[in-house]
Amino acid sequence: MARDVRHEMAAGAARLLAQRGLAGTSFSTVLELTGAPRGSLYHHFPGGKDQMIHAAIELAGARAIGALEDMAGSSPVQVTERFLALWRTVLEMSKLSAGCAVLAVTVDTDSDDLLDATATIFRAWRQQLAALFEQGGIAGEPAGRFAALLIASTEGAVVFSRAERSMEPFELVATELGEQVRRLTR
Repeated sequence: MARDVRHEMAAGAARLLAQRGLAGTSFSTVLELTGAPRGSLYHHFPGGKDQMIHAAIELAGARAIGALEDMAGSSPVQVTERFLALWRTVLEMSKLSAGCAVLAVTVDTDSDDLLDATATIFRAWRQQLAALFEQGGIAGEPAGRFAALLIASTEGAVVFSRAERSMEPFELVATELGEQVRRLTR
């Protein structure tokens, strides 16, 4: 089977973004991580680094959406637990050295195009979560508000845990979010 070098490079860039941020993600570091041939850079990303970063965050965003695809009809508690489990796994598997590639780009780019791309990804997450919460019984506006709260709180908890090099902040936030979603579903 042929290698999908473009996909490998985007996946490598997403991993580097999650671990090192935008400044630590260069063509050189992506090539080193993926073993892709140098000539493939401009073949697959003729628009330069921003095009590669765009592909990486699209991939990262799609992975989060994909983790929730089979949740239609699940309870809001189950959806919340799945979303939290996704980020808990990122922290645990990386030994607290990785976070969210989309957030990493959001806080470090001065590119309007990349900011627009991150906004689109966060909006898609929020809309998907809100729809799942509504399907699970949280009506209208509270579903949207809790979706935004879940994303923002989880992102903050990931950063907090990485800074403290401890799962404790994440677990404190996860517990509180679990309590809040249970209150919304009573």
